[in-house]
Amino acid sequence: MLRIRAIVLGMLTVATSMAAEGGLLGAGIGAGIVVVGAGLGIGLLAFAAANATARQPEAAADIRATVNLPLFLLEGVAIIALVVCILAVVL
Repeated sequence: MLRIRAIVLGMLTVATSMAAEGGLLGAGIGAGIVVVGAGLGIGLLAFAAANATARQPEAAADIRATVNLPLFLLEGVAIIALVVCILAVVL
C-alpha cells in the first residue's frame, strides 16, 4: 500500500510541476499520469482483495471493509490531482 501511495503522490507532484512550467501541455500530461497511476493503484488494490478473499472466503466482509478506506483515499487523491491540472489550464 505504501508503494501505491508513493506512486500516486509522486505523480501528483509531477503533474503540478509540469502544469506550472509547461502550461497546457504539462497539464495534459500530468492529468494522464495521474489517471494511469490511480488506475494502477485501484487495480492492485482490487487484485490484492480478490486474492485475499479467495484464500479466506470466510473473511470476505472484513477484507471488503478494510479495502474501502484506502480505495476512497486513492480516488480522492486522483480527483484532487485532476482538479489541480484543470486549474492550471484555467488560471
